[in-house]
Amino acid sequence: MKTQQTATAKLFIGIDIHKRSWKVHCSTDLSSGKTFSMPPDPEQLYAYVQKHYLGYKVTTAYEAGCCGYYAHRCFKEYGWDSLVVNPADIFRRGKERHTKTDRIDAQLIARELKDGRLVGISVPDKQREQLRSLFRRRNDLVKDMRQIKSYIKMQLLYYGIQIPDAFDNDHWSHKFREWLDDLLFEYESGNEVLRSRMRSFRFIDKEFRAVSTLLRKYTKQYCKKDYMLLRSIPGIGPIVASGILSELGDLRRFNNIKHLAGYVGLCPGIYQSGDTIRHTGVSMRAHRLLRSYFIEASWQAIRTDPVMQGYYRKHQGKNIKKVIVKIARKLLSRTLAVIKTETPYEIGVVG
Repeated sequence: MKTQQTATAKLFIGIDIHKRSWKVHCSTDLSSGKTFSMPPDPEQLYAYVQKHYLGYKVTTAYEAGCCGYYAHRCFKEYGWDSLVVNPADIFRRGKERHTKTDRIDAQLIARELKDGRLVGISVPDKQREQLRSLFRRRNDLVKDMRQIKSYIKMQLLYYGIQIPDAFDNDHWSHKFREWLDDLLFEYESGNEVLRSRMRSFRFIDKEFRAVSTLLRKYTKQYCKKDYMLLRSIPGIGPIVASGILSELGDLRRFNNIKHLAGYVGLCPGIYQSGDTIRHTGVSMRAHRLLRSYFIEASWQAIRTDPVMQGYYRKHQGKNIKKVIVKIARKLLSRTLAVIKTETPYEIGVVG
């Protein structure tokens, strides 16, 4: 009696991607497959599959990381199903948590893919991906600015030079900069150090302003409608709105506020065992950059929105950190509401 194959054979490929090489594990629906190393080239993997697994339905997965989404987009062009997964979502058994190699990682990804337990992250389109890079470049410049200011103040402190009270704050006015330019040390070498640091400061400041302007410009071009909706919310300024749209993309993909809050990290952590219930504060799993922006925007919302201000005053005397996190959660809820309803926020209306 002749047998006839009635279902398409399936191939599951787990890849541990690195700059110089890939560790690949190929597993079919009938066998555990094999593991091998190869150069970091999607074309070579495609040629290998065509040679050894022609006619198979191919599904690939790899961890999100420094190598980005180029391989994922290539796999999609080949007609394969492809997932980019959060490394934290890959299940490891007890003993697997204590042993980690590239080979084991590739095998784990293939196993979880084959068992249907992997869920891919949302892969941005190229335009949003590069807008996000611009937003992150601005944050790099913020860190550089903070660092060079610390170096300058450190030099003054080291030599016992007191900063005038009018200038001793985070905002470096033009008068303070002129005061630093006119400052003289006993020897010329000390002056050269300060001048060098002031040149670095001015360069970073110029870059920071230029990148901030470009970020606002391209966000308006890319998603003007959603940008203006977010700008209607008190506390959401141009940079915060740009960060939300570049990091999160279309907020309509989130089913509800619980889904969005879990992604950003503004949801409570809880631990329960039997009758013991312990609240662990905000979730450790978070988009930390965006969460910090929402916390910062909450302080501005308190100053400009009567509803937020009333909520803050109602809880005065309590733990201020917990209160501001709750306000950030409310602000997050507003951002989702204005995008989903496509209706600008009205100040004073409870949301």
